[in-house]
Amino acid sequence: MKLGSSIRSAVRATFSAPRHLPIRWRLAGGSALLTLAILCCFAVFVGILTTDRIREEFALETEQVADDLADRLQFFFDPLTFQVTELDPPLDMVALSKDVVIRIVDPRGRVVLQTPPDRELGPPRRQRSVETAGYLIETRALTSAEDPSFVAYLQVARPLARLEATVGGVQAALVFGVLVGTVISLGAGLFIARRAMAPIAALTSTTREIATTRDPARRVPQPAARDEVSELAGTLDEMLQALAASREETEVMLRRQREFVADASHELRTPLTSVLANLELLADTLDGEREETARSALRSTQRMRRLVADLLLLARADVGRAAPRAPTDVGQVLVEAASELEPVAGGHELTVEAERAPVEGARDELHRLALNLMENALRHTPEGTHVRAAVQREEDTVTLVVEDDGPGIPPEVRDRVFERFVRGAGDRGGGSFGLGLSIVRAVVDAHGGTVALTSPTVDGHGTRFTAILPALAEQRALVGTEA
Repeated sequence: MKLGSSIRSAVRATFSAPRHLPIRWRLAGGSALLTLAILCCFAVFVGILTTDRIREEFALETEQVADDLADRLQFFFDPLTFQVTELDPPLDMVALSKDVVIRIVDPRGRVVLQTPPDRELGPPRRQRSVETAGYLIETRALTSAEDPSFVAYLQVARPLARLEATVGGVQAALVFGVLVGTVISLGAGLFIARRAMAPIAALTSTTREIATTRDPARRVPQPAARDEVSELAGTLDEMLQALAASREETEVMLRRQREFVADASHELRTPLTSVLANLELLADTLDGEREETARSALRSTQRMRRLVADLLLLARADVGRAAPRAPTDVGQVLVEAASELEPVAGGHELTVEAERAPVEGARDELHRLALNLMENALRHTPEGTHVRAAVQREEDTVTLVVEDDGPGIPPEVRDRVFERFVRGAGDRGGGSFGLGLSIVRAVVDAHGGTVALTSPTVDGHGTRFTAILPALAEQRALVGTEA
């Protein structure tokens, strides 16, 4: 019953182990706890049996010494002096050889003789076997060789300290054995668990690499053994195959959609241009309310053309259709974009600092990049705000910076400003589609550059957009300009 209870306790302790521990430690710990419980039960059982056996042998040896000495001992008692005059064999030799204490007690309970004399055995007792004063004492009756009527008592005492030392040594050996066995069980359990978990570790490493590379086309290692781990590996492999097929289907569908949007946007430019021309002509020939209606339709159509152009640029970027590239001076592009915006700057103070900075790029896209950054600053800042745009070349890069001293971009929008259809709460014009900054990022990415948003002041006021593009070699720029 105790063994079963110990095993059940070890099992409960194993399953209630902290869940954050690795499985191999839980398995090895459970094995070690079970081993500890079994060894403890075994040690208790063996310890009880061994201790009882040692005590029995100790008592038996003491009895044998007392019986043998009582049978062989001859003594002569002098009744006048109450002294033992002769002993055969000599008690001191027997006591030394047997490591015992021997004494003779007369019928009145007086100690007649004791060897060694310096041992304290306590008052004499008549019991045959008794433990007292740290000794096991065996008592035997003796008769005098010259007076059989005189009866004395022989007492043989063995110290219990030696018995307790032996018992303590056995118990210490059992405890040491239990601890060593538990440690060996833990080490063996860790080794076996690590070997058993090695295929799972390989699966984990492979799946982590797949998660990092996002490549479901990779395959997980298949263990040679046909077990649960092999079944898990096969299931993961089937899942990856299904994900790869689904990803391929999704990419094909998205590519078709992007191509459709790009083609549709391109095809819409021609009819929109025709509609714009007709509306402009119609607005010039009408007057009164009809003219205002035509002007309103013209403004809506212009917005539609702007939206179609934005969608066409993004769709081309998505499908990887690059516009024709040529050496282009970003500084000149910035000046032209600022001139286009100057009439609609309102109460803003717009300053431009541009130096020659050639890049290999599409001029229309770079123009849209600069125009959108400055237009974004004008649209989302109040009148009286200073907007500064600058272009400079630094070794192998061209940096375009557009910054303002307005209220800044709210923190909840800051991380999403380059996403599509994200509009700020301060959109003053009401004509934004939320595509301006996403087009900025698409143009920068298409030209191999980077764009970032920062706050020019410590308190978070103002906004700074920094676009960095790879510069064109000066001699190549000159050749392109001459051509």
